[in-house]
Amino acid sequence: MTWFSFAGRVWDRVEKTCLHLPIVLNTVLVFSITAEVSYLVLVEAPLQPDQKKTQWSTVWKTLHLLVQYFMFGNITWNASLFLKTSTSIQGVFLGSEGMAQGWRYCYTCETHTPPRCSHCYDCKVCVLRRDHHCVFFGQCVGFRNYRYFLSCLLFMWTGLLYAVVMNAEVFIIILKEGVTLHSILLLLMPWIMLVSGQVTARAFAFAFIADTCVLGFLLVAAFLFFHLFLLLRGQTTREWYSIRRPYNLGLLGNLRHALGTRWYICWLCPLIPSPLPGDGIHFQVTESLESDPNRSR
Repeated sequence: MTWFSFAGRVWDRVEKTCLHLPIVLNTVLVFSITAEVSYLVLVEAPLQPDQKKTQWSTVWKTLHLLVQYFMFGNITWNASLFLKTSTSIQGVFLGSEGMAQGWRYCYTCETHTPPRCSHCYDCKVCVLRRDHHCVFFGQCVGFRNYRYFLSCLLFMWTGLLYAVVMNAEVFIIILKEGVTLHSILLLLMPWIMLVSGQVTARAFAFAFIADTCVLGFLLVAAFLFFHLFLLLRGQTTREWYSIRRPYNLGLLGNLRHALGTRWYICWLCPLIPSPLPGDGIHFQVTESLESDPNRSR
């Protein structure tokens, strides 16, 4: 019995560590890319040696660093608020409308839940207006933190696009002698080139981060534009495959209900207040919910 208890505690710790691993990995990647791009701006640019100490060079570098750290600050701040903002039904007064249209009973939480609310088996709780469980953050995207999630995606996409442009010189240097087996392997599999001793650690670091920027840009772009598509349709990820859109309030209505009353400016900075017009429990609908196939879990 003691052995099983010990094994259970070990397994719980391993599970908790694995849940936080994506957050740690994302943090390392964001800081690494920021540091690498800062190095390119401060040391490598401008490309012409005679331009490196001019007044224009100083202004150019200052502007680049301001833009870069503005995006970096927005990414980290939005991510922090996303993780801190609870979207669960814990501590929320749901009222006595358990038999109202669109409400269901959650046997795990042992409570009635409102429309668009569903149970997350990773978070182990029901989430208001649950969109999906984000494995990269280890938390559900729901009613209260959707704004921070979308803003974080927006600035990650913008920042990675900026990083790809700044790393263009890295790709040019790698390919300047032509498309060879060495250059292709360095671009596609830099780890193999490092382990085999074909490149230095410095060349590997630049190639690896440049590759990460391109792959990250494509991945984040797919997520961002998919969620913008859902936002404009008034849907969540769990609802997107349905031809019915009972919560579609039109372009401006969907933006207000997802991002708040200051939807037009709140994405610039997470500190800009943008109160949500709803409470995550009651939703304005444009058609009946009774035949909604997305109510099933």
